Amino acid sequence: MRLFGPGAGHVKICGITREDDALDCVEAGTDALGFNFFPGSSRHIPLESLEWIRGLNGLVDRVAVVVNPEPELLDTLWRSGCFEMIQFHGDESPTQCAMSGVTNWMKAIRVRDDESLAEANRFSTPHILLDSWSPAAYGGTGKIADWKMIGAFVAEHPEHRFVLAGGLNPDNVAEAIRIARPAAVDVAGGVEESPGKKDPAKVRAFLQAVRAAI
Repeated sequence: MRLFGPGAGHVKICGITREDDALDCVEAGTDALGFNFFPGSSRHIPLESLEWIRGLNGLVDRVAVVVNPEPELLDTLWRSGCFEMIQFHGDESPTQCAMSGVTNWMKAIRVRDDESLAEANRFSTPHILLDSWSPAAYGGTGKIADWKMIGAFVAEHPEHRFVLAGGLNPDNVAEAIRIARPAAVDVAGGVEESPGKKDPAKVRAFLQAVRAAI
């Protein structure tokens, strides 16, 4: 996958809801796009969107984001052939993820303290997304994670490929990369005009800031 290729500075733009936005992000040079299938998200998209997501094959890594998904939904998404990876972003246990039938997946950890960070070591995948913790939502809140705490954990666990998320934008992503040293970064609200509608200028500015930081 492009997102977990050699080196650092890879970018995933999440919360894509429109084909035009997806193509703009591809043209700007992003490595991966995230599509949210959690009904509780303001960036949720229907299964009918699979028709145009399929057309992005070969252009970018496509990641389906799910939160405590029903087996039927998970099976539909993975068997569709529209995604290179599933991102479990809820309260899924290590066993649930491992036994899901998905062969390429990433687990999101909502970082509250050192104990929550240690949860990453319980999952049988090297691909871990570290998001900011919120009592109100599973993600997409715009809250900034503790980069210093995350950076120490990243340095201690080279066996993982970490994606840093949580409140990133074109103005702060370079500092976040410098402190946390992730393999990749993930952004949604930081490059939007409104929830689910990306701003092409902000997307380009974000990618430029990431490239300048590595």
